[in-house]
Amino acid sequence: MKSFLLILLSSLTLSSVCSNNVSDNSQPTTENEDTAQAAGLKAQTPDTLTIAMTGDIMMGTTFPNISLPPNDGRDIFMDTKEITLRADLAVGNLEGTLCDGGTTKKKPGPNCYAFRTPTKFGPRLTEAGYDFMSMANNHANDFGPFGIESTEKTLDELGIKYTGIKGRVRTAIVERNGVKYGLCAFGQNTYTVHHNDLNTVKAILDELRPQCDILVVSFHGGAEGRTHTHLPQGHEFFLGEDRGDLRTFAHFCIDNGADVLYGHGPHVVRCMEIYKGRFIAYSLGNFCTPYGMNLTGVTGYAPVVEIKIASDGRFLEGQIHSFIQQKGKGPRLDATNTVAREIRNLTLSDIKGSPIVISETGYIRVTCITACNLSH
Repeated sequence: MKSFLLILLSSLTLSSVCSNNVSDNSQPTTENEDTAQAAGLKAQTPDTLTIAMTGDIMMGTTFPNISLPPNDGRDIFMDTKEITLRADLAVGNLEGTLCDGGTTKKKPGPNCYAFRTPTKFGPRLTEAGYDFMSMANNHANDFGPFGIESTEKTLDELGIKYTGIKGRVRTAIVERNGVKYGLCAFGQNTYTVHHNDLNTVKAILDELRPQCDILVVSFHGGAEGRTHTHLPQGHEFFLGEDRGDLRTFAHFCIDNGADVLYGHGPHVVRCMEIYKGRFIAYSLGNFCTPYGMNLTGVTGYAPVVEIKIASDGRFLEGQIHSFIQQKGKGPRLDATNTVAREIRNLTLSDIKGSPIVISETGYIRVTCITACNLSH
């Protein structure tokens, strides 16, 4: 079992914080207080649970050329694994396959994106403390059924749960410290469990909710690239494909029992939201993709988001840990908190009237418990 040191501020009593007029530009009191809050850790109580979330993971590829980090990737999570190891639950998105062979329909070339990570890299995920990987993305099928089956077999051997491919594993349960976490994943491709199919989404949530204490949803959607950092209203289209109405989808999931949602797909970070007291990260961007993807500017932003929730799923507080990817190395510490500030600014811009407040150092809190402490 993982041990955990809380981010919970010794001076903060969440139930006493309430404002009837939530401003979009609400700021935390002072930067010094935010730093103290992020550093003032307490021993965990049974009623407080910690979840660490990251975005796309593709640890290296052997197609079309061999592009693998040194030392079989043992150093790629060196700056981040302390956070994912100490969490009660650590989750990510496996952007590609874990396989040692197979063929792809994609043609080799400068714009070929087909990812085949050797299975010997799989243990890097367990060494970093991951409990769950979403497979509902547009690279899980890069090497067809062979790649999907090899990925699932590898994850099974590692004890890492997964979901997301249509007609295969529909739901997952991870039990940690006596708490059952239900997990499911939705994507934008025909072979994934599609987030636009709300009837299926509801059926899966209805199936999972009675089996778990906390329900976590992963989703892969949204237009891609540095020009798509903002979360639009309505459906997003990219390369002729409907990439979903992610606001509606996220709210629908919470309305039907979900407690935490984390998104990925745009290859850039996006805003965060507290809806009915539950946490949503609309995109956590590229997290550990040392080769095969553009990592310049915002596409290299690689946060680890660590949140505290109550035993009934209500968001309590969180921390955006800032990292920036280095080619061939993976996520490395961003001492300037550039990544946290990007997410903060996007949240101020795109989420109007929300009680969520993010400081420049990445501390996440809510300004009105009454507004957030809503039941399903």
